[in-house]
Amino acid sequence: MAGAQVVIHALNGSSADQTVTGGSSGADLSSAKLGRADADRTVTSGSDGSFKIDGLKLGRYQLVASKDGFANSPETTVQVAAGQTAEVDMTLGELPKASFMRRFIRAYKDDWKPSSGSSGPAPKFRGYSAPVTNPPFPFTVWPYGGSVTIGQPWTQAGPLMTAIWGGSNGDWWKKTGIQIYGWLNAGANVSTSKQPGYSNFPEAYAVRGNSIELDQEVLYIERQPDTVQTDHIDWGFRVSGLYGLDYRFTTATGWFDNQLLGKNQEMGFDMPMVYFDLYVPQIAQGTDIRVGRYISLPDIEAQLAPNNYTYSHSLLYTFDCYTQTGVNTTTKLGNHWLVQLGVSAGCETAPWNVKNRKLTGNACLGYTWRTGLDNVYVCDNTLNDGRYAYNNLTAYYTTWYHKFSADGKWHASTESWYQYEAHTPNVNNPAGVALEVTGANGAICNHAYEVTCYAPEWAIVNYIEYQISAHNYISVRNEYFDDMRGQRTGFRTPYTEHLLGWGHWVGSTILFRPELRFEHAYNASPYDNGTRRSQLTLASDMILFF
Repeated sequence: MAGAQVVIHALNGSSADQTVTGGSSGADLSSAKLGRADADRTVTSGSDGSFKIDGLKLGRYQLVASKDGFANSPETTVQVAAGQTAEVDMTLGELPKASFMRRFIRAYKDDWKPSSGSSGPAPKFRGYSAPVTNPPFPFTVWPYGGSVTIGQPWTQAGPLMTAIWGGSNGDWWKKTGIQIYGWLNAGANVSTSKQPGYSNFPEAYAVRGNSIELDQEVLYIERQPDTVQTDHIDWGFRVSGLYGLDYRFTTATGWFDNQLLGKNQEMGFDMPMVYFDLYVPQIAQGTDIRVGRYISLPDIEAQLAPNNYTYSHSLLYTFDCYTQTGVNTTTKLGNHWLVQLGVSAGCETAPWNVKNRKLTGNACLGYTWRTGLDNVYVCDNTLNDGRYAYNNLTAYYTTWYHKFSADGKWHASTESWYQYEAHTPNVNNPAGVALEVTGANGAICNHAYEVTCYAPEWAIVNYIEYQISAHNYISVRNEYFDDMRGQRTGFRTPYTEHLLGWGHWVGSTILFRPELRFEHAYNASPYDNGTRRSQLTLASDMILFF
């Protein structure tokens, strides 16, 4: 193996020092070259592998390292900025080119090297700078569901793509912009729920108590449109495949639903995202049009493991809408305002499912101020009659993101919603309307003689996040959830939930998320198969990225 590490220090924005060092094999990297990919300028290192480029202007550069007898490193984008430090790991391949498996293993070995704690300046963007650093946190911009974040660059590059880029067709893959990546996710928990079946319900995703779970094994194939530029229309897509226990939470009618709704399989397959993006920069300051199945628009949390602060999900997230199939537009009106408008077949329902589909609109508005330190997002996510059907929720959301300081080490995320289903069958009236399949529980109405009733619920959750270091962060979550008719959990009661979690990265490919969680129901006993009012859970998962 021949490895090279390039460390770039910006010196008052006028010059930069670069140093090339050998890999663990001790390969001789003297006389290696580093140059701009878009300019005929190179610098040859000395016998110790070090070199210096003088007179660089502030800006963005594409770099490539090369040496006779080795394959060139992939092109790497570097931002040279005054008073900041950028770190870039660049790997020279062997010639003749190694097998794919050797390239893949090499990419993992390089990726496991811990960073120095500085991710360097962000690439060029339009709008306010990223509100939090990533990693350790699961996102770099305040998340808006159902769309790319207009004006922000895409910087995904995992070990699998690094290995593919190093192959004979690597240049073709780079030109297409298509990437293939994913992760393996498993978890374990112990809880105070000991009744037969060992269920942690209504907790999710660690729903099986005192067990080890294969939560989700995920593969993405995607291309993201370039929304930083404003001179041409661009396109993108995502096809996702998920296998594991978590398919039980993403299942929608019309999408592989017989595994759960027909057979109640413990493990299964789903495709929670299958969509096409069209980015049109000429509409306002950029508009993304998304067509297909996508993540439901609101929420701090998301179905896919890396998009969350913690392993388990809040009750607020567990019992609202997960995915929608339709058309959604996201328009950037400026640095402050963003608007989303769309139409779908409803929550967890495909348009071709005639029985459950409902023409459903959505309208959402985001406002950012204090140069990105605060953001408020309000959303009517499911605008229809709200009449009882398969998870046909009408829901209204408000989310507030806040940074306590410019560095983002302390920040908070708060979300609340009010939702309901109307004309919901009364479970206490045996002569009433028949219940739908899983996902459409009945209601515990006020009076036994009622055939149906209005079934509302409301919830609020708050995350307080602290970044200890580049590889560690702490999560504190507190929430209140009132299932006022028992339509979501089967128990008519308010709940509170409190969590202390720790996120720890090993390099940039492995994430551990241990947590301690306590929850309590006030007017019923939903835990431990309907025998307890409280539950204490110690759990952790591990995500292995590829």
